[in-house]
Amino acid sequence: MRIVRTILGCVFVMLIAIAPARAQVSDADVGAIRGVISEQIDAFRAGDAVRAFSYASPAIRNQFRDPGTFMDMVRTGYAPVYRATATEFLEIRYGRRGPEQDVYIVGADGKPVIARYFMQQQSDGTWRINGVVLRDAKDLVT
Repeated sequence: MRIVRTILGCVFVMLIAIAPARAQVSDADVGAIRGVISEQIDAFRAGDAVRAFSYASPAIRNQFRDPGTFMDMVRTGYAPVYRATATEFLEIRYGRRGPEQDVYIVGADGKPVIARYFMQQQSDGTWRINGVVLRDAKDLVT
């Protein structure tokens, strides 16, 4: 229970701290970004490589060429994202490359991580995932 209170306290402090940065990302964009991430995580859970691949940016799709190769990379290099058992959206900020969405994820092994999603808006206004960096969730509570 103490850990949960600590995490909630950190989330509250982070929300206050990001208010100015979030102003650069509209509420509609925040919703769209979170929707894309959620849909991709759902596709991973379902084993749907084609759907998961569709949420990747053109640069990521060019790098991995096909849904199977992409899914293999996620399975081996991003196991917590591949089989997430729990997710919670945290901070969103506007970084050098655009919006960055942090997501608290618990993987199939029960270990939590923070996934930072780098988002890219396409010419048609849709959002795509342009990279993900994982870090240990204990970095949240020190």
